[in-house]
Amino acid sequence: MNLRTASETLSFIRELEEKAASFYEELAEKFPENKEDFLAFAKENRKFNKQVQMAYQSVITDAIEGCYAFDLETDDYALDTNLPSTAGLAEAAEKALGMEEKITACYTLGAEQSGSLLADVPRNFKMVVKKRNNRLEKLKSMA
Repeated sequence: MNLRTASETLSFIRELEEKAASFYEELAEKFPENKEDFLAFAKENRKFNKQVQMAYQSVITDAIEGCYAFDLETDDYALDTNLPSTAGLAEAAEKALGMEEKITACYTLGAEQSGSLLADVPRNFKMVVKKRNNRLEKLKSMA
């Protein structure tokens, strides 16, 4: 599915963040030694989602929504959160890294595409990408 409007794109990003948060909650149960990190990631995913949604709601109008600020293909950012029951922490961390790379790529391209039309939304997208970098380092240390 090709995303064109801000509303479509933000709805898709909300789905990505929620799917990722649920994945981290599952990892917290499976790997109690890293439970705090995984639960913190899940909480942060929901925080990022709220941050971006608030930025969108504070600047959007029906007139702007009629414009097409994005050209994103959802298939490029599909998340596979299925993890074999026998997977160890390293395999789970690798799966999470792949997921984070896709989410980050979605935010990055979305910020580039919408920069001239929706100033607050791409600014928040960029902030989310920057904040995700600490998470990537933690996941790399687990892999």
